[in-house]
Amino acid sequence: MGLKNFHFILARPQMPENIGAVARALKNFNILNLRIVNPRCDWPNQKALATSVGAKDILKSAKIYNSIDKSVGDLDLVFASSSRIRKVNKKIISILDLEKKLGRNRKVGIIFGPESSGLSNDEINCADYLVKIPTNDKFTSLNLSHSAIIFCFQIFKFFKKKKIVYRSSYKSSLATKSQVNKFINFIIDELDKKGFLQPSDKRSSMIRNINNIFHRMNLSEQEIRILLGIFSTLNLLNNKSWIDKCISLFINPLYKNIIWQNDWRPNIK
Repeated sequence: MGLKNFHFILARPQMPENIGAVARALKNFNILNLRIVNPRCDWPNQKALATSVGAKDILKSAKIYNSIDKSVGDLDLVFASSSRIRKVNKKIISILDLEKKLGRNRKVGIIFGPESSGLSNDEINCADYLVKIPTNDKFTSLNLSHSAIIFCFQIFKFFKKKKIVYRSSYKSSLATKSQVNKFINFIIDELDKKGFLQPSDKRSSMIRNINNIFHRMNLSEQEIRILLGIFSTLNLLNNKSWIDKCISLFINPLYKNIIWQNDWRPNIK
């Protein structure tokens, strides 16, 4: 069973904006099947299309039904979402346990009630399980689209057991340990000249702290160049010989002319 076998069913939805927002939530998580039972707004609806943003295809392919029974007739397993505990003979589960009930070979439906009152007991009777989303006990009512997107996430997570790895689009290579150490040693030498590493009995711990700071940062080569530019702009060591020394130590000579044209370069007279 895949995401294509999940069907979100909106019973008697009132606000077209919420229908559009639900469609957007579904598409965020690659769930493409929307069913609408007796919409209480004009349908199709331009407001729904507007709030769906890039999910207009889900709205246009949504199936319209005139009864809950017909909307779930071809499904194998049905869940009903409700913020209230009802006096119905129905198994109640937390959404956190939803994946335990899904299985792998079933066509699944999830029913959501209208914004003002939620599902009726008769509508809940069409479901196999009543599902609650844990919330603040004193304020349990969720917006329709918010409730839907929480279900979408739980279902999506169930089918994405493989760990997803996100990679930054940042292009600069990480600086090597040798480059970072060279940078740190250079800074320490200059701080020594300025008498910063005082008193002498604290010098070792101060150097250790400086090392910890810069090694913990996972600096890229570009970031080292930026830091050198910052130090020079702050006038810590504002003379041309110092900047030329930075360039010769840390920056490819091919970039030298470009760097001297950048805004961070101090004005050397």
